[in-house]
Amino acid sequence: MPQTIKQVLTIAGSDSGGGAGIQADLKAMSANGVFAMSVITAVTAQNTEEVTDVFELPPSIIASQLDAVFDDFDIAAVKTGMLSSTAIIETVVKLLTPQKVAFLVVDPVMVSKSGHPLLRPEAVNAMKAQLLPLAFVVTPNIHEAQQLSGIQITSLADARRAAKIIHGFGCKHVLIKGGHLLSERATDLLYDGRFFNVLKGEFIETSHTHGTGCTFASALAAHLARGRSVLDAAQAAKTYVSQAIRHGLAIGHGHGPTDHFYFLERD
Repeated sequence: MPQTIKQVLTIAGSDSGGGAGIQADLKAMSANGVFAMSVITAVTAQNTEEVTDVFELPPSIIASQLDAVFDDFDIAAVKTGMLSSTAIIETVVKLLTPQKVAFLVVDPVMVSKSGHPLLRPEAVNAMKAQLLPLAFVVTPNIHEAQQLSGIQITSLADARRAAKIIHGFGCKHVLIKGGHLLSERATDLLYDGRFFNVLKGEFIETSHTHGTGCTFASALAAHLARGRSVLDAAQAAKTYVSQAIRHGLAIGHGHGPTDHFYFLERD
C-alpha cells in the first residue's frame, strides 16, 4: 500500500564530491526518516581537498525550483545551506515568506572547510536582515557565529554572548556548534531567547569531517519535521552526526566525508 512520509526541502549548493552541500543534505535527511527534496542554488567543483570553482544559478531558476516543489508537496521543514549572494538570499526569502514554513533551519554557510568563500561579504547583511528573521533555528559554527555576532569566541561564555546577538536578528533559536574550537570541545549551545541548553558530546579525533555542518542541520530539520521538540531534535541530530563522524570514510585525499549510512551492513 502507498505510504506517506514527512517531506523536507533543502535549498543549497551542489558538492561534486558528494560529501557536503545538497548531496550530504539528501543523505542525512533520508537517513533520519524523511523524504528529501532539493532546490540547487549553485554548482561547486569540489572534492575532499578543495573547492576549485563555483557557478551560481540564476535567481529565476532558483525561484522556479521553489515554485515547483511548493506547488506539489506538503513541506514540513526547510533547511538552507549555501546562499552565496544577496540576490539569491532575496529570492529565497521572497518565495519562502508566503509559505509560512513552520520549521526553517538556516545553516549560514560562509566558507568551505578548505577555506574557499561560499558567501559574498556583501551578502552577510542580507542574511542577517532578511533570512534570519524567518528562521526557527540558525546553526552557525564558531567561525560563522563570530562573523554574525562580531564577537571572538573561544569559550562557552563567549558563545552565550554571541548567541544573544544572533538571536536579536529575529530567529527563534540559535544553535552554535562548538566543534573543536571551543575550549569545551564537542560542546554545542542552544539558545531560545530566554534559556541556554548545553549539548555535550564526545570529541572524536579524526580528519574525516567533510560535510558535518550540512549533515547536522539536515538531520535537525528532519527531526523537527517528525514532531520532536527543538531540544530533542538537536540531541538526535548531534547523536547521529557523532556516529557518522565516528564511522567517517577514508576516501579521497583530503578531509574524507562522514558516513551518512553508517548503520547499513556492507560487504
